[in-house]
Amino acid sequence: MRLKDKVVIITGAGRGIGRDTAYLFAKEGAKVAVCDRDGAAASDVAAQIGSQNGVAMAFPVDVTVRRELDEMVEKVIAAWSRVDVLINNAGITQDATLAKMTEEQFDRVVSVNLKGVFNGAQAVLAQMVAQGKGKIINASSVVGLYGNFGQTNYVATKAGVVGMTKTWAKELGRKGITVNAVAPGFIMTEMTGAMPEKVLDLMREKSPLNRLGATDDIAKAYLYLASDDADFVTGHVLSVDGGLVV
Repeated sequence: MRLKDKVVIITGAGRGIGRDTAYLFAKEGAKVAVCDRDGAAASDVAAQIGSQNGVAMAFPVDVTVRRELDEMVEKVIAAWSRVDVLINNAGITQDATLAKMTEEQFDRVVSVNLKGVFNGAQAVLAQMVAQGKGKIINASSVVGLYGNFGQTNYVATKAGVVGMTKTWAKELGRKGITVNAVAPGFIMTEMTGAMPEKVLDLMREKSPLNRLGATDDIAKAYLYLASDDADFVTGHVLSVDGGLVV
């Protein structure tokens, strides 16, 4: 087991990539704090982990509300004494072209995708520093590296995550904390499943592998960065995109 007895917090873990990451990490021996704005979804994931003899707790958490993150971290430490890994996975989209995007759409995406990552990292930082070791893993995106039509807000946040990741890697390395990011390509989730089939076909054609990614592809990337195998990896952005930009 690559994460035996590690304490892991995963945001946005009620569905999609976060959910499957929680399942994989539990199978690898982690104690998982399943966090999601949808508390019922988080509870369902934690219950499923428990039914498979894993260890998990569910927390209804809105990453834009710092107090909720702080309280969750306090409860995790009270129960399991430490925090080894934070996966800042929560994210949303509210797409529109520059001409049509509202200020509310811009602010909401920035609040969740960028400030939420900042909030999560600050919430676990004191505990990781006290331990002398920890791993922070942030969700970026291929579009944060290369841009995308109609996603000014989303692209800005995912590019910002890359910048924060590299900055924190420089600040926290001497404290024993590594900070990395994963940049998924087009992944088949509930969100992409609602897209027209012709759009999905176009996404597939852009990849040399001629397929969309699966949530497990990202979960496995998270697993590598969370494991001891990546102890000497920091400040890195791992693209998991099926060769989309080759």
